[in-house]
Order: sequence, then C-alpha cells, then structure tokens
Amino acid sequence: MKSGYVSISLLSAVLAVGSFYVPDVLGDTVVLKEGQRLTGNILAEKETVLYLDIGIDVIAIPKEKILEYQYASDKSGLKPEGADANKPSPEVNEPHRPAGQLYHTANLEKTTIEKCVDAFSEAVVMVSSPAGMGSGFFINEQAYLITNYHVIEKETKIEVTLFQKAKDGFEKKKFKKVKIEAINPFVDLALLKVEDLGDTKVRFVYLGDIDRLKVGEKVFAIGNPLGLERTVTDGVISTKNRAFEGLIYVQTNADINPGNSGGPLFNLAGEVIGVTNMGYIFFGGLGFAIPVDYVKHFIENRDAFVYDKDNPNTGYKYLQPDRRRNKSQPEFLKNQTEQE
Repeated sequence: MKSGYVSISLLSAVLAVGSFYVPDVLGDTVVLKEGQRLTGNILAEKETVLYLDIGIDVIAIPKEKILEYQYASDKSGLKPEGADANKPSPEVNEPHRPAGQLYHTANLEKTTIEKCVDAFSEAVVMVSSPAGMGSGFFINEQAYLITNYHVIEKETKIEVTLFQKAKDGFEKKKFKKVKIEAINPFVDLALLKVEDLGDTKVRFVYLGDIDRLKVGEKVFAIGNPLGLERTVTDGVISTKNRAFEGLIYVQTNADINPGNSGGPLFNLAGEVIGVTNMGYIFFGGLGFAIPVDYVKHFIENRDAFVYDKDNPNTGYKYLQPDRRRNKSQPEFLKNQTEQE
C-alpha cells in the first residue's frame, strides 16, 4: 500500500461497518451505492476514481461504487456516477429517508431537463403484462416501484424492463419475478417490488412537494408511449387541481399517451411531482397526473392497501343507508299542511 493513499482495502472496511462519520468541519460528502455516507475532504477527481481525505487517511473510491457526491465549499451539488465536475446535476441538499419509509425526499435545486434526464432516467422502467404495457419508476434501492393500477389490473404475471446506461447507449434488463405489494384502484396506484434483482443496482427518484408546485412551471415526463422506450416530453403545469370524479389531478400540456401510464412527471429539479395516468388521445396538450401527495399517502399506508390474491374480500360493495322505518308523515310536514 502506498504511503498517503488507502485504496480498496480501507474502503472495504468502511463498507463492512456501515457509514463512516467525520466531523462536519471537512464538509464534502460521498454517498455510495450500497447506502453508506462518507464525510471528508475531496482532494481530487479522476476519470474513474475519487480521492477523499477522511481525517485519518486518504481513500481512493472507484466511481463505479459512488451514487452521489457533494462539495461543501462550492455547493455544486450531489453528482451521479461519472458526472463531470463542470456540469453539476440537480443539487441534493439533505437527502431524507426516515427509518421504515420506502421513498426518498430531498431539497433539489432546479437545473435543465437535459441534466435531470441524465441523472434520473435510469429509475424509469417499462411495466408489462399479458394485457399490455405501461411505465413505472423506482422509489428506493430495494427495487420498490410505483405504477398505475390500471397498468396491472387483473394481472399477476408482470415483467419489469430496466434501461441501464452502458458504454454504447442503454442495456435492457428484464425481470420476471415481480411482486404486487399494494394496490388502490380508487386513486389508480400500485406498489410493486422486483424480487429477482440479483447484483443489479437500481437508480431511484426523489418525491417532491406538491405545495411548492406553481402553475406555469416547466415539467417533463419520461415513459414508454406506444412502446417507444425512454421517451421524454415536456410542457408546463396547466393547473394544480383539476377535479375528476372526486379526485384532484395535476394538468399539464406535456404529451401523455398510452404507455406513459404509471411513469413520473418531474419538475426541473428532477423531483417527481406526479404519476401520469390520463390524457386525451385525439387532443394534444391535455395530460393529467396523480399528485405526489396522493402517492406518498398510498405508500405510507400500504398496509391498508396490501394485495392478497387469496383474500375473497378484497372487493368492495357500497352499503345502502337504512330505510326509514316510520313511514308516517313527519310532524313538521303535518303542521305545514294544517297551516295551509
């Protein structure tokens, strides 16, 4: 081992014990794909290696093991693997995921659609069943994903296709062991989990805040309309609260077509602010998405919506109110009749 540089050996020890903490005086942060968070001083960036001073020594971290990293001094943002230092991806301030919570949130800085797509497009997948196909997106590194209920309605044989960046474009990876975790037909949402992931590492999205969304704000969708994989469409928020059948939807003029269903609607920070599920096929510029606050509520209360194919009581039936037993004319009507 060369003096002054601790390579894979110390890094392996850090990975074995979990997150390695150094006082905030050093500031710079590196988040590994396995979930560990390292704090120290980033000394240098090379094409394939990042050198981090953790106080007791310097470690050389292969970029293939890095999910994101952040400079405290210039606030240039957490950068995904392979990102150029001069081209910062959406800035992630304090990524947040409390224990037991399936999804991630963060205070992301707005940037361009191009940089957002580069950072988060790998989190968007194709969801297929014998009945058809739609889109979906991973919400964490354990391969939990969100899609529309109508994409998998009455189906149990589900396949998820991941589009992972490769040297010469994208590489397709198909997973056929997909578990239905929870469904809510009333808001058209389904929670799935890929169980045959193996050694594949997945990228995930951050869920945004509907309260910060503004009419006229630029947004974009990623999905697989009509089977056209990884299609990006953009537009603005037409209205935040369009009502249909008792539910509120985000309306956008970004093109939403069959196959986009279940995919994410992003803001310019790369945060998911809705799940696309409706659009007028013969009229452009009329697309709709389920607001992200409905999505969070569904995920947080997934135990109430848990899917059980063996439970015959998973259906519903509205109970009629009890009929009035006393069929005589009410007193106030009797008095009114006498006065007339």
